[in-house]
Amino acid sequence: MSRPSKPGDPRKVSTELFTLTYGALVTQLIKDYEDEQEVNKQLEKMGYNIGIRLIEDFLARSNTGRCNDFRETAETIAKVGFRMFLNIAPVVTNWSPSGDTFSLLLDPNPLTEFVELPEDKYKLNYSNILCGVIRGALEMVQLEVQAWFVSDQLKGDSSTEMRVKFIRKLEDAVPAGED
Repeated sequence: MSRPSKPGDPRKVSTELFTLTYGALVTQLIKDYEDEQEVNKQLEKMGYNIGIRLIEDFLARSNTGRCNDFRETAETIAKVGFRMFLNIAPVVTNWSPSGDTFSLLLDPNPLTEFVELPEDKYKLNYSNILCGVIRGALEMVQLEVQAWFVSDQLKGDSSTEMRVKFIRKLEDAVPAGED
């Protein structure tokens, strides 16, 4: 849940401005690409590029150390990362039996605050930028993951749920000539 904001609270203004700006970006991508699957790819790609840059700010401001396992990583994403950048704390749930996949329940999803998805845009994953952000940020801390939405309140689902699956731990690359 987000913290209550007072009238004129700069956090609320900033969140609303971000939400409206993001909506304008998605609208422009729809006009540019027309194909919803391509818009989804572009949003994920943009998010990935944001994530690889955002992780430095996250690490500097959060004072969190290295996570010991994927469960701790999930909790840090939800309780620290989302709170820091979107002022929400999604619920971490639906762990797979193997412990390599979890869900983030986004309620509310600040990206969709002023949005009604037209019926003819059902294939659009409006918040797909968040999947890219998670993928890019975790890659920078040596974790390869996949992230995708399995349900979306914009599409009439009862909740907005993102799945995150651990693929593998990445090894630090040794620059050419330094082995």
